[in-house]
Amino acid sequence: MSPLTLSLLVATAAMLLAVPPGLVTAWWLGTGRPFPGKSLVETLLTLPLVLPPTVVGFGLLLVLGQQTALGRFLNDTLGVRLLLTWQAAAIASAIMAAPLFTRTAAAAFAAVDPDLLDAGRTLGASEGRLLFRVLIPLSYRGLLAGGTLAFARALGEFGATLMVAGTIPGRTQTLPLSLYAAVQNGKNEAALRDAVLLSLLAFALVGTISLYTGTVATRRGERP
Repeated sequence: MSPLTLSLLVATAAMLLAVPPGLVTAWWLGTGRPFPGKSLVETLLTLPLVLPPTVVGFGLLLVLGQQTALGRFLNDTLGVRLLLTWQAAAIASAIMAAPLFTRTAAAAFAAVDPDLLDAGRTLGASEGRLLFRVLIPLSYRGLLAGGTLAFARALGEFGATLMVAGTIPGRTQTLPLSLYAAVQNGKNEAALRDAVLLSLLAFALVGTISLYTGTVATRRGERP
């Protein structure tokens, strides 16, 4: 596959891995009652944002390789070998991108008036129904913003991806890795092409989401 195809595939798979648990975690942190250790949980969730990506990649190497019980179970018992595959790149990208979505979504959920949720509970609505019928519709801007940031982060992931997937042309070489390989080999024209393509993708993604949220806000009579 081309670096562009691989990048889009990896970023999409990363979002599929990161969004469902991120949504549930954001719901728990944003609307749940305070509990001992909440700050610790939030700190652990934020770590991938502040740690060097190579540290995250090295941790994944230990987990997915044969140095640990989990790695041996995956490799020897299940026959699942993720290292040096695009799936490993997707896992690394998901871990790096998940905090952006989770923290943004949690802040969006926390901004919803809790009286609306209490009113729904008194009317017999389940927590799942409140999530999909009240919280998500009222928090769509924050969720879209978090999703956009997470997708862009997954699209541009380099360090952790390089550690667990390598840079194999046609198999694991995403656009950032292709850009790095081009620079290393002195292919400035190819590097410039990849850099421009990544910039255009990011611009189109953010611009589309901004346009969509503005259109929806106008239709709802909200302030854009």
